[in-house]
Amino acid sequence: MPLVIVGISVLSLLFLMTKLKLNGFIALLLVAVGVALAQGVSLEKIPDVLAGGIGDQIGDTMIVIGLGAMVGRVMGDCGAAQRIAGKLVDTFGLRWVQVAMVVTAMLIGVTMFYEVAFVIIVPIAFTIVRVTRANLLWVGLPMSIALSTMHSFLPPHPGPTAVAATFDASVGLTLFYGLFFAVPFGALIALVWPRLPFVRRMNPEIPQGLVTERTFSDEEMPGMGWSLSVALFPVVLIAGAAVYDMAVPDSDPALPLVTFIGSAPIALLLTLLLALWAFGPRVGRGLAEVSKSCNSAAQAMAMILLVIGAGGAFKGVLVEGGISDYIKDLTDGWPVSPIFLAWLVAVILRIALGSATVAVVTAAGVVQPMLDGSGVHPELMVLAVSCGSIAFSHVNDPGFWMFKEYFNLSVIDAIKARTTYTTALAVLGLGGVLAVEAGLDALGL
Repeated sequence: MPLVIVGISVLSLLFLMTKLKLNGFIALLLVAVGVALAQGVSLEKIPDVLAGGIGDQIGDTMIVIGLGAMVGRVMGDCGAAQRIAGKLVDTFGLRWVQVAMVVTAMLIGVTMFYEVAFVIIVPIAFTIVRVTRANLLWVGLPMSIALSTMHSFLPPHPGPTAVAATFDASVGLTLFYGLFFAVPFGALIALVWPRLPFVRRMNPEIPQGLVTERTFSDEEMPGMGWSLSVALFPVVLIAGAAVYDMAVPDSDPALPLVTFIGSAPIALLLTLLLALWAFGPRVGRGLAEVSKSCNSAAQAMAMILLVIGAGGAFKGVLVEGGISDYIKDLTDGWPVSPIFLAWLVAVILRIALGSATVAVVTAAGVVQPMLDGSGVHPELMVLAVSCGSIAFSHVNDPGFWMFKEYFNLSVIDAIKARTTYTTALAVLGLGGVLAVEAGLDALGL
């Protein structure tokens, strides 16, 4: 019955948004209330569950998305984004601009959360689209696919790292094994998906307010050194902190400071201050004009953040309704291999709950007892769960709404583009885990 409720809720949401054209924020809240009632959540508790779901989601993303949008708008208004975009096009050529986006996204996405890396890179993608008049998904979709692969498959991202602790697996070995298939499979899907006929028929416009309409002359743009330095500054801080954390013991006296500076909100705040200092005079009248750029970015982000927050409310009532416990009981004792079961349980939880983090943690708890005595490498179990957690991203996934709003897609088009590519990545990921297992067995490891 709980899975039936999930299915009905998804269909109801699609009906409200596609047939009745209801605003996404309102539709998500209405469906969330309906799911809460159907799952037996008490009336007096529903407002708190909704508020908690919104708070958890917005708390994780508002600072990151808000600051990232401001950095991107400042870089756009001073010509820095155009400088980087032009350099990428000149280096790779317009024909290979997708390869440029994949390489950039994978290098940045190895250590950075999907949302953080997305808001850093997407202004460059928008600028390439505006300057070259290419299709937005032709340029932006490869970036999103590459980031999704890095974020969902590999540590030190939160899901895989948490599961590595559950299985007592080596984070370093998990990353090492995962790179063997994450990079080629992610690049394959990133380059194939924009060429599929149903994706090529989509031609969305860049959302208003997130990128400047001005085209700069070469003299008006800042130099490549400053432009790239500001763009890579948060990458260096966040990646550096992650590497430092893995390299030193917990007792290291500098670790708290490094962790603080390397946290996504602080790194982006410092990047915004650097951008104001480096690019302020180029925008017009110093800090006053730069503040206008930040205000414009914040206004453009308002509805995006509301929709993402409502997606968190939807996810919250699904978790509160006990659907994850139902799936855990349902799959307990299934006579299948630990690797396949780990992947399958993560897929089912991802479809039902939307949250990849909840999916991986719950799936790990389900299959962890099967690991002892099975002879399966714990690192492969981590990768199996992580790969399953990316599948079927749809309307109960807050990341789905971020993807939809940034690329200005209808719900149906977002499902066609994102739900299909995340599912393809999950299936290929399972194949990659099984291939690595066969290789290790052949080597006697």
